[in-house]
Amino acid sequence: MPFKLSNYVNAIVVIAALGYFVDIYDLILFSIVRMPSLRSIGLSGDLLFKNGVFLLNMQMAGMLLGGLLWGIVGDKKGRVSVLFGSILLYSSANIANGFVHSVTTYGILRFIAGIGLAGELGAGITLVAESLPKHTRGVGTAIVGGIGIAGAVFAGLAAEYFGWRTAYFLGGGLGMALLLLRVGAFESGLFETVAKDSTVERGSLRLLFSSKERIVRYVRSILIGLPTWYVIGILATFSPEIAAAVGVPGAIVGGRVIMIVYSGIVVGDLVCGALSQWWKSRKKVVRFFLFLTVVSVAGYLYFPFVSPRQFYLASFFIGLSVGYWALFVTIAAEQFGTNLRATVATTVPNFIRGSVIPMTLGFGAMKDRIGITHSTIVVGAICFAIAFSSLHFMKDTFHTDLDYIET
Repeated sequence: MPFKLSNYVNAIVVIAALGYFVDIYDLILFSIVRMPSLRSIGLSGDLLFKNGVFLLNMQMAGMLLGGLLWGIVGDKKGRVSVLFGSILLYSSANIANGFVHSVTTYGILRFIAGIGLAGELGAGITLVAESLPKHTRGVGTAIVGGIGIAGAVFAGLAAEYFGWRTAYFLGGGLGMALLLLRVGAFESGLFETVAKDSTVERGSLRLLFSSKERIVRYVRSILIGLPTWYVIGILATFSPEIAAAVGVPGAIVGGRVIMIVYSGIVVGDLVCGALSQWWKSRKKVVRFFLFLTVVSVAGYLYFPFVSPRQFYLASFFIGLSVGYWALFVTIAAEQFGTNLRATVATTVPNFIRGSVIPMTLGFGAMKDRIGITHSTIVVGAICFAIAFSSLHFMKDTFHTDLDYIET
């Protein structure tokens, strides 16, 4: 069959991809500007690490709450309503972030931004999955992921060339501009059909957790993504401290590492989509990338680096290895019926993002006792063991028809 771009890309794919681009820009910007922004408000030494963990956890706590709120809204009111509401909230919060002068205000705004950031990806992936045929939706969601994650690269460039306050203003401004583009966004046909039936329970946490089989399906959908935010939230965010601990000569710029890691994720996301189509499987691709992540993390921690350039190259490979992020969210969306799909697709990635809280707390508690390198290894080993085990028992969803409901 000849390749036709229209088989993989429609207006919803474009809108979702651009929305995710701005979402990722704003989501990852704090990790990039963590040290310069905290220094500029008067912090130094170990306070940079402690308050960095606090602010990151405030953002992730907001995302946990937002994931529940936006997921329910997506199934009750529609996917498009989430795309509008979430971007308005996090864009406003990020503009306000450019004016902060205290850790307390910074934390409150990161929490509010986190609530807003929680809705974008799940609603976008759900819309794309429901608007494309099953044999092409994997590529469509990969395009959303690939273009969207490039927002982190843009965030790194913005922070490096314009300064952290201007970078926050820019992100908020991009979000507001995107709202105009979304005026013409159309709702999912599958959702509209289900919404007409008043007997169908939509966006119900009671329904989601009323069946043991559904609970297990849901938990597994979350846990296969743990290594993605282990790489982003630990290895990339605290790369300057890790690089010093493993003996990398010279100074490592954390923001640059994050930008490079996300460059790798962009490539990995597109490769994942292509492999999923080629292998006609989601599970095989995720399993392959999990093994690739184990290898790349081992290199990141044990390779005898002789220059910062080598460490930056290793950062690209750990990013590429967790490029199954968009595919992982697609799998979650495909695991559930139309009346719960947005709830699941929105909460799952945010629970994974929220897993950074116990990861960073565990990492911080162990680093003074066993060292940064060993605490990084312990946290990683737990994440990988859980992810491999969860994936093993999951159903492959490549051929799943999404026109069904949960009862």
